[in-house]
Amino acid sequence: MEPSAEIRLEQLGVVLPVASEPAAKYANYVISNGLLFVSGKGPAGNPRGKLGKDFTTDEGYQFARQTGIEVLAVVKEALGSLDRVKRVVKVQGFVNADPAFEEPHKVLNGFSDFMLDVFGERGVHARSVLGASSLRDLLPIVVDSIFEVITE
Repeated sequence: MEPSAEIRLEQLGVVLPVASEPAAKYANYVISNGLLFVSGKGPAGNPRGKLGKDFTTDEGYQFARQTGIEVLAVVKEALGSLDRVKRVVKVQGFVNADPAFEEPHKVLNGFSDFMLDVFGERGVHARSVLGASSLRDLLPIVVDSIFEVITE
């Protein structure tokens, strides 16, 4: 049996922040039919800029990892414990990128790798990533995600 996601997070030295509030008129999350849908989140500190112009792929990878932390803060708020996550189902990343930037997939790996670090095999997910010409507040990345959850 895999270690608890809560224990893995502790072993990684990650302390989840309080979940950030939605940036507009929508819910932070919705639970329906055993699925938890988390609205788009960006990295902490609200960095501003484009990948390939203002930030490198490696910096984008770290922003994506930070975004994973922000997403898990919402998951914990929604469920009370990360151990109620059966699996990460789907991840969709939007990378604010210069038109010539060809590595949005490598940026989103920061999020995907973090999900694997926390959930192990339950963190393997389907995903898509898109380069975007603009994102809210000029964030470098926004990720929305779907989790299968243990319902009470």
